[in-house]
Amino acid sequence: MPLNLPILIFRNAELIAVIMMFLSFASCQQQEAVKPILYEGALSEAEDVTMHYTEKDILKVMLKAKRVLEFQNGDREFPEGIYLEFYDEFGKISSTLQANSAYYFKNENQWRGRGKVEVINIEKQEQLNTEELFWNMGTKKIFTDKFVTIKLQNEIIYGTGLDANQDLSNYEIKNPEGEFTVED
Repeated sequence: MPLNLPILIFRNAELIAVIMMFLSFASCQQQEAVKPILYEGALSEAEDVTMHYTEKDILKVMLKAKRVLEFQNGDREFPEGIYLEFYDEFGKISSTLQANSAYYFKNENQWRGRGKVEVINIEKQEQLNTEELFWNMGTKKIFTDKFVTIKLQNEIIYGTGLDANQDLSNYEIKNPEGEFTVED
């Protein structure tokens, strides 16, 4: 039995040496850097918002929304819909625009309305309906490639695609459909 004891001690010393060597290698290995998780959600949120856009102290656009989300890049989302009033140079409402949801693209200075989108020209009593509409603030134009319906006082015009002034005072339907009167 005394002969086995030194072998047993030697095996324990060997085991301890292996453990120490493993621990020293493990502590020398570089830890992989943890990549930060980038937050891409809204930075701020507001409810029951009314905004006014003016040019030379004259009100041009009034916006109302139940909820607005603003993102780091300046984009804004209006998930519960939007209502806009456009004013002429005399401060009179010329048209309105409403949509079930909207998104503002800051880099393009452009808006997109989706869902039930409706534009009304107050003076002419004309109404545009579509499922998606873009509005460029700089050019004051609205446009879409989707199906549109324009209700005039005495007729209804259908078509696909539209380019128009934001107040619907002048418009062109790209692919008109149905029967309608054409004035010379």
